[in-house]
Amino acid sequence: MQKNLLLVFTIILLISCKDKGSKKEILLDSSGNINNVSVVLDNELWDGSVGDAIRSVLAAPIYGLPQDEPLFTISQIPPSVFTGFVTKNRTVLKIEVSNNSDIQILDNVYAQPQKVVVISGKSRQDIIDRIVENAPKIVTTFRNEEIAERQRQMSKSPHKYKSIEKKLGLTIQFPSAYRISKESENFFWIRKDITTGTTNLMIFEVPYNAIKRNDSLVNQIVKIRDSIGKIYIKGRQDGEISANGEKIESYMTTEDAYAPYVHETILDNKATIEAKGIWDLKEDFMGGPFINYAIEDKINKRWIIVEGFAFAPSVEKRDYMLELEAIIKSIKIK
Repeated sequence: MQKNLLLVFTIILLISCKDKGSKKEILLDSSGNINNVSVVLDNELWDGSVGDAIRSVLAAPIYGLPQDEPLFTISQIPPSVFTGFVTKNRTVLKIEVSNNSDIQILDNVYAQPQKVVVISGKSRQDIIDRIVENAPKIVTTFRNEEIAERQRQMSKSPHKYKSIEKKLGLTIQFPSAYRISKESENFFWIRKDITTGTTNLMIFEVPYNAIKRNDSLVNQIVKIRDSIGKIYIKGRQDGEISANGEKIESYMTTEDAYAPYVHETILDNKATIEAKGIWDLKEDFMGGPFINYAIEDKINKRWIIVEGFAFAPSVEKRDYMLELEAIIKSIKIK
């Protein structure tokens, strides 16, 4: 009898431990639109200087877009309401008044995948100081999470083109909704139709001596992309005869009035030059933002250029450009 009771007790204990462990392990999938951040803090703080500091960081305008668009769309949630389904957003910023002054970056607290940034401070000014001094870290954390999420979404329907890898010796992941519009031995133009226009990718290579790191770096990048645009990205009226009898040349160029932003970064563990700016079509009324990466491929003595550009008149372009950036950052050079 005692043995039976002991056996029953042991089984109950094992089941109980298993259930407790499984509750800790099981997390619901996170949710939320791309580039949306939940900000958890009291209404009083949100309506004052702390809220202003948060908005100045998370809702700052993005460089390289033709009109002002915020880095993130932010939704303020009072702590008393932050329960249940509301906690499942993929990116969360929590503000806490406490005896400690700190910033924590946590993974998968309420759902997965999820990034939760917790900023605590002893006073309003202390919290503001933590927000300001950690602004780049906060933005990078949330942005990287959104790029990873967009890559995950796009991986569900991958393209099956083999010619890019065969001709350029690299792989890049984009969804099957994109099509190859133009292709040569060392150039690819890839497009996707959207409601109001297209999103586009260009992939090509240039000789290793085509780019030199000096004071004219911006001009070099502009010269390369303009020369490629003149060859491959033509306007609707290109080749037609104008009213005065001259042949029209219409092709993609870099907008002169908007100086591209250029800085150094890393892609595929390789030194990379990133440029953001505005493109337009010569002799046409089309234009939009571009993001251009020149990847230094020392082993193969070349530069791989990958550019994303969007044509989406009259609508916001932030999320389109994040998708293109997510595609570009999946590149792997052999």
